[in-house]
Amino acid sequence: MIEKRLQFPATNSSGDVSAIFLAPPEPSALFVLAHGAGAGMEHPFMNAVAHELAARGIATFRYQFPYMEAGNKRPNPPAILAKTVRNAVAAAAALPEVNAKGLPIFAGGKSMGGRMTSTAFAREPIEGVRGIIFLGFPLHAPGRDSDDRAEHLYDVDCPMLFLQGTRDRLANLDFLGPVIKKLGRRASLHIIESGDHSFHVLKRSGRTDEEARAELVEALCGWVERTGR
Repeated sequence: MIEKRLQFPATNSSGDVSAIFLAPPEPSALFVLAHGAGAGMEHPFMNAVAHELAARGIATFRYQFPYMEAGNKRPNPPAILAKTVRNAVAAAAALPEVNAKGLPIFAGGKSMGGRMTSTAFAREPIEGVRGIIFLGFPLHAPGRDSDDRAEHLYDVDCPMLFLQGTRDRLANLDFLGPVIKKLGRRASLHIIESGDHSFHVLKRSGRTDEEARAELVEALCGWVERTGR
């Protein structure tokens, strides 16, 4: 396993942020993976997903947004977050382990990280990115069911994978379903039964969080294989 810790410039004014590149010896693809609003790139969920993807042949490039790097709780303005996404993809693509092998690149992330990736792409396609992966797309605020945050998705001209839990309070599936349908062939939806926004499952579901995460990773890997051809 290859693991590198590095830094790259988030924006012209925000300074450098940290990143972790994790890859098996012969990766088949790269996933540039952004964290959610409340926890950084080393959150246990992010770490587990990265290692489980590496075991399946997919490299990851996890990175911090500037506010998280600075130890702040409040996210940066969307323009800064979107610029960080672009610079993260560029930094990942420039790594010798990625560039020399010509790996197909996917981008996205957990909750806000995924939404900021699609926001950046909607404004202008991100060079080299073949698809966007959402680990829990935050369609609306908790308890405020709507599809308001989906409007920019119709301007995203690349394949998208939505991995969503049935108990996700930030994505009522009755609202997300019509969005997926309207996006047509660009969008794929995989539902994690009993999963919440962090993909925790109820004990009465008969399975563990680890099993739910394994399903998520399996669905992600299958989609990347089909899309990256």
